[in-house]
Amino acid sequence: MTKYKEYFDRMLNENKELFDKFQKLHNDYALNPEPLQEIYNRDGEKILTLIREYENRLCANTERGMYNKYSAGLAEKFQNEVRKRFPMIDHVGLKTENNFNQVVSNDFVLKKIKLT
Repeated sequence: MTKYKEYFDRMLNENKELFDKFQKLHNDYALNPEPLQEIYNRDGEKILTLIREYENRLCANTERGMYNKYSAGLAEKFQNEVRKRFPMIDHVGLKTENNFNQVVSNDFVLKKIKLT
């Protein structure tokens, strides 16, 4: 098994309850995103923090050594593995606006300048 998959599996196994709960929320959010956006953002932030922590652990050794140029690719592969499991993970942190018909004020005025 490759290193990034090993770290991904370790992350899921060590935090099984948290990821199981998020998997259910993720599936519900995929079906009906608008009413669940706030909850998804709040719980998703915890998950993203955990994902970044494991990504940093994975890439820490390669950044210091002679393989530092492969670190970005390794991080990308790890993130792609996360996206396979949670396709809507990139929607964490989205802000929705309910006021689509806001009136724009007309208070902005440019004064004319006389150049004589």
